Amino acid sequence: MEYKRDRKGNIPFSLHDSRIEKTIIKDDSLVFKIDRIFQYVDDEEKWYPCEIEFTKTDFDFCDVLVFNYPYGNEDINDFSGRRLSFEEFIEEYPNGGFEIFIETYAGYDTVFQGEVWNGDYNLRAIMSIWNMGDMIYRIENEE
Repeated sequence: MEYKRDRKGNIPFSLHDSRIEKTIIKDDSLVFKIDRIFQYVDDEEKWYPCEIEFTKTDFDFCDVLVFNYPYGNEDINDFSGRRLSFEEFIEEYPNGGFEIFIETYAGYDTVFQGEVWNGDYNLRAIMSIWNMGDMIYRIENEE
């Protein structure tokens, strides 16, 4: 099944606790292979494996902020980390996944907050995606 996000209405799926297992750049599209997305149907939670494609992506306005671990320096309430392009993110974390805790949609901007896996521990991260095209969900059959 294929579903295109309507920028004016509610999205019938949730990505909370979903994991981006692979990130792919093809031309001006950003594609995520997702382990599962959630949907409530008749008061029952269903989940499906999925691929999400952001078309007409402007990669100059996209990035991944990866925060250092631990979350700050000793006795100082600050944080540090790195800003990566999606190309750098894919190169640095080729087998790393990203677990989505919070998803936010505003116009042409999509933001995922969560954690990226880094061997022994996870790092907090924020993905920002700017695209003028569609957000297309390609949903596999129900598990």
